[in-house]
Amino acid sequence: MSFFGLDCTRKKEGEVERKIRANDREYNLSFKYATNSIKTSKYNPFTFLPLNLFEQFQRIANAYFLFLLILQVIPAISSLSWFTTVVPLVLVLSVTAAKDAIDDINRHRSDRKVNNRKVNVLISGKLISEKWMNVQVGDIIKLENNQFVTADLLLLSSSEPLNLVYIETAELDGETNLKVKQALTVTGDMGENLEALAEFNGEVCCEPPNNRLDRFTGTLTFNSQKYSLDNERVLLRGCTLRNTDWCFGLVLFAGPETKLMQNCGKSTFKRTSIDRLMNVLVLFIFGLLALMCIILAVGNGIWENHAGSKFKAFLPREENTVFSAFLTFWSYIIILNTVVPISLYVSMEVIRLGNSYYINWDRTMYHAGSDTPAEARTTTLNEELGQIKYIFSDKTGTLTQNIMTFNKCSINGKSYGDVIDHYSGQSLEITEEMTPVDFSFNRLADPKFLFYDHSLVEGVKLELPDVHAFFRLLALCHTVMAEEKREGDLVYQAQSPDEGALVTAARNFGFVFRSRSPETVTIEEMGIQRTYELLAILDFNNVRKRMSVIVRNPEGKLSLYCKGADTIIYERLHPSCSEVMKVTTEHLNEFAGEGLRTLVLAYKDLDEEYFSEWKQRHHESSVALEDREEKLEKLYEEIEKDMMLIGATAVEDKLQDGVTQTLEQLAKAEIKIWVLTGDKQETAENIGYSCNLLREEMNEVFVVAANSPEEVRQELRDARLKMCPDTEQDKFLIPEIILGNTPKVVQDENVNGEYGLVINGHSLAFALESNMELEFLRTACICKTVICCRVTPLQKAQVVELVKKYKKAVTLAIGDGANDVSMIKAAHIGVGISGQEGMQAVLSSDFSFAQFRFLQRLLLVHGRWSYLRMCKFLRYFFYKNFTFTFVHFWYAFFCGFSAQTVYDEGYITLYNLVYTALPVLGMSLFDQDVNAGWSLEYPQLYVPGQLSQYFSKRAFMMCALHSWYSSLVLFFVPYAAIYDTARDNGKDGTDYQSFALITETCLTVTVCVQLGLDLSYWTVVNHLFVWGSLGMFFILTFTMYTDGLYRLRPSSFAFIGTARNCLNQPNVWLTVALTAILCVLPVVVYRFLSSQISPTINEKVRYKVCQMKEPAPRPRRTRLTRRSTRRSGYAFSHAHGYGDLMTSGRYLRRNALTCSTGLIPTGRSPGFKPTGRSAGYSPVGREQNPKQKVEPTSLQVFRAVKDSFF
Repeated sequence: MSFFGLDCTRKKEGEVERKIRANDREYNLSFKYATNSIKTSKYNPFTFLPLNLFEQFQRIANAYFLFLLILQVIPAISSLSWFTTVVPLVLVLSVTAAKDAIDDINRHRSDRKVNNRKVNVLISGKLISEKWMNVQVGDIIKLENNQFVTADLLLLSSSEPLNLVYIETAELDGETNLKVKQALTVTGDMGENLEALAEFNGEVCCEPPNNRLDRFTGTLTFNSQKYSLDNERVLLRGCTLRNTDWCFGLVLFAGPETKLMQNCGKSTFKRTSIDRLMNVLVLFIFGLLALMCIILAVGNGIWENHAGSKFKAFLPREENTVFSAFLTFWSYIIILNTVVPISLYVSMEVIRLGNSYYINWDRTMYHAGSDTPAEARTTTLNEELGQIKYIFSDKTGTLTQNIMTFNKCSINGKSYGDVIDHYSGQSLEITEEMTPVDFSFNRLADPKFLFYDHSLVEGVKLELPDVHAFFRLLALCHTVMAEEKREGDLVYQAQSPDEGALVTAARNFGFVFRSRSPETVTIEEMGIQRTYELLAILDFNNVRKRMSVIVRNPEGKLSLYCKGADTIIYERLHPSCSEVMKVTTEHLNEFAGEGLRTLVLAYKDLDEEYFSEWKQRHHESSVALEDREEKLEKLYEEIEKDMMLIGATAVEDKLQDGVTQTLEQLAKAEIKIWVLTGDKQETAENIGYSCNLLREEMNEVFVVAANSPEEVRQELRDARLKMCPDTEQDKFLIPEIILGNTPKVVQDENVNGEYGLVINGHSLAFALESNMELEFLRTACICKTVICCRVTPLQKAQVVELVKKYKKAVTLAIGDGANDVSMIKAAHIGVGISGQEGMQAVLSSDFSFAQFRFLQRLLLVHGRWSYLRMCKFLRYFFYKNFTFTFVHFWYAFFCGFSAQTVYDEGYITLYNLVYTALPVLGMSLFDQDVNAGWSLEYPQLYVPGQLSQYFSKRAFMMCALHSWYSSLVLFFVPYAAIYDTARDNGKDGTDYQSFALITETCLTVTVCVQLGLDLSYWTVVNHLFVWGSLGMFFILTFTMYTDGLYRLRPSSFAFIGTARNCLNQPNVWLTVALTAILCVLPVVVYRFLSSQISPTINEKVRYKVCQMKEPAPRPRRTRLTRRSTRRSGYAFSHAHGYGDLMTSGRYLRRNALTCSTGLIPTGRSPGFKPTGRSAGYSPVGREQNPKQKVEPTSLQVFRAVKDSFF
């Protein structure tokens, strides 16, 4: 149960295996398995106030001000009123509590929304609609098409033949291609017979809850028979049922014990680097405060012993000097508390909130296509955006659109796809204004498929044999499934978008794949339906990098069709293809240079007698008990040789708009990009080259794909030694001591050249072990780009945690799917993209927007400005408050250490609230060194933030020294100026009240002048705040020092007439001017000399901008292409294919509708439903990202509560 906001469920200790009995709640409840309810909120109405206050007082400053408040209510030591502390403290606690309450209310709503979803549960032989939260382990539930999977289920039966179901796993691994699961025959025979399902009493014994998405082991015992269970029998929470009318499943794991929730990671309270530094500095300030108070207390004791007796008439004397010193110590603790004013934290929250609104209001980060603005979902991390060193990015849906388009091809040595200018003979860049090929002659064409080279469709219409053979191969050689619910309404279900794009291309050019059975493939060739006998599928795997089909056409001719990686196919071509192969290679180089993914197509006519003999040997090998794979591979090699080359295809895995330019800009800003993806290695590498993360100009790209810890360690070490031959083993760790802790920090190592690293998930699992993680991190951090493929959601988070642990750097994770949630939570900053995979990443993120390209503006503009403004604010705030406080320290030596304040009590109250609050807020909200255009033009401006150059311990010490100097000037110059002087009327001008007023005036003017020097960008608001604050100081000073207020409250307004008697003296104004000049003079001299001798990157850019005298450049939207000779390998399958299942005789789909002639000149049928994505193929055949249909899943609730100049 959950009570008082705490999870009181007793955790099972050491669960070794899980035992479940179907339809027996009483038996299953005895094991105390988790229910299907999830809870992510922190508070309830009873616990909110105590828990929230407990959390807030863990902040050192809040606890300090509470302690200060207690001191102020003790009359013996307090010289200031208690309300000067309690009002701002209550304000800070209230604002923070309100913000936390709103966040937790949103979490409660999210929990309720997920827990209250409905699902049909089989209870007492009837299907009853129940809330998700009431589902229990051992229940049998019914899912329907397009429903989310409620919990981790054992599939029992389905509506599809042979108990198959199709699921989309985008929220688990980011892949939108459909996957197939199949129930056991013994359970599948129950179908949707509710009586049989209700009587089902099978017992499952399986592994305990864990986070492994790719593995499941267990057994089912039913009717005294034991059946093996694996991952193919299990549906995981977070998946979506597709193209399956219904299915029944047995709940294995529920709620927090599901594999999805086990991978989600913990929600952590994120604090910025500046917040962590502030905690250290606050402790230092406390130490400084205690030291000053001890000095003054000792001074009081000495003064009482030597001179105290002479002042009995003015000060009541404490006979015990030690006790007097003790009281003085606490009195000065109260007086000098302004070194850490609570208004500092109030101002920081206001600044962060304001800079968050700038992100929300930025129209250039608004995506009109999806009507999605940028959103700062967390208001406490803005300045951290200006310090990012490592970006961890998902690939699918983040860098890419997950849209594959058939762009170009080469057929028998002729290239198609380019649009040629008839006058110049040069190829033209394809634009939206160009007229695409008209496919209206084919009513089965996909209307979203666009192709611009009209010569290819002319070749089809002219019945060129090579062109027909090319598209016939694409229509036959694949593992795509076709579904036709209505006449002409074709939906393709492919293992990957790549393969679907090729079949869709063949479909549009007149070779329409209609249906398949285990023995046949039916296509329409130019309107004529033809059924090919499917004799064998030689399926794809990562070693073969090709697939083939052997078919017999209606005329009885045997043929083998093959497609695969060029290097693999070329080795198996007939020698007579050498000339065509030479030309095709040139075309492949051109395609690869544009970042396209290429495949080579070939065929071979087979002899009937030879094939009969080969098929017999194939059957014998396929049932062999030993060395089955090796025997089959030899047979495949034997038949896949001496093939004839047909041509090549070029498919574009479309990047999101502006991805390449964004990555280029981020690289110039010295930000390292790591891609963490669930895709296979080949696909990830192709994208790496497409967006220029990997380049042929790199010295080397290391690939780590070992299968044992020793091999992984050796490969990592070999790569590192190749990059840094002279490296030493023990000198790459440096201690970083903070508050007594000594965490190890991996030092950055310099290397000549640029390197890349690609590591797969299996090797990464070994690399992340405690005894190898430093070896991996050290090698990876030397590389310019790191790509981790086939990684699980938890591994993504582990990689981020590793970098956070050993690198003194700020990390950012960006993704768009539920499989990215754990990574987003683990990083200092989490960014969600509202993309094709739903809103789960957005709901767990700190910042969100619709396109990856907006990341450069978020970091290089908003992040840099936020960091710069916060650093300027802190430097100035500490300066003005240290200066204000140190004057008290010097005054103590002239007032007998009596804890008398140097300023009027009204001035002390209003100094931070009125006189200096608005100017510094104006600077912190509106200041900018250069505008947004120049910030993007010179990404190098971002580097100082990564190095914490604007605010650090050193910058703080410089600020403290400047304050110490200014306080000396502010005290002793007015002291010397009025010492032994007389006013114009001959009266004495050296009284305490006159000195206090002059010092207050000098201080106020000085801090305003200093602010003016710090401002880089004056606006109307800044002018209003600065001059308005100065004006307010004089208005309130004259008002508070009037006779009227003195009569109303003499004790509070004792400075009667001081303002009008003092500020009319010329020497006072001369003193104010002299003091202000002397205070800022060192700053002016230092800045002038440093800008001349060693200018910063900011000063260089500002100087260049001033010299150019031009407006800011507009953002560049150039199309960047990659010129390369590298060609992608066989990349159209994410895993071993469906070939064995398709030809086994067990794999059936519903019968296709009676196929009619597909090619007529009258256009498409009225009932035609467009499928596929814009200009490409959608593997699920559904409308993509309809905004009104977005329904968050269970992971929505897990939201975090992070000079080569010219």
